[in-house]
Amino acid sequence: MQEATSIPQTTSPANTNPAAGEETLPDMIAQLVPPPEPPAIPMWPATPLAKGLCALFLLILLLFIWRQIHIYRANAYRRAALAELRQGEGDAAQIAAILRRTALAAYPREEVAALTGEHWLEFLNQHYPGNAFEGEVGHELLQSPYRKTTSHKSDALIQAAQDWIRQHKVVQPKAGWFHLSAKPAGATS
Repeated sequence: MQEATSIPQTTSPANTNPAAGEETLPDMIAQLVPPPEPPAIPMWPATPLAKGLCALFLLILLLFIWRQIHIYRANAYRRAALAELRQGEGDAAQIAAILRRTALAAYPREEVAALTGEHWLEFLNQHYPGNAFEGEVGHELLQSPYRKTTSHKSDALIQAAQDWIRQHKVVQPKAGWFHLSAKPAGATS
């Protein structure tokens, strides 16, 4: 007893048994070729403007480094004076001599060498953002070279001398790269 019932077959999109000529989605995906990898991004800029900006930045950096080296070398006398001041053990006569040598290294000899007394103290205070050499400290600085023995150690004088050596302002005519050289008023060529 066989009953011949025929069930009509409908085609559905999820038909797992396709006809012989049809391709399925997994077959099409398997045929895909992977896309090529993009080229690596270079670290060096590609545009002329970017190259120019990099060159300008490098030039500014080199000028900054050159200027810092120049400042470091120009302040060698300050470092030497501070080292001598530390070794001087607070002797007021030595402090006066160190300040005089430092001023002679920083300013023209004609401006510094002849200064004595109150004029010397005025010079020290004018070239320094303070007035530490007035009063007792200034009097001690002026009198110390003329004493036979100085056993008195003044911390205020030591501190004032250190501050002056570190902070005095040097105004000199600029010469060299990036500076125009000016002739003195009475100079002839």
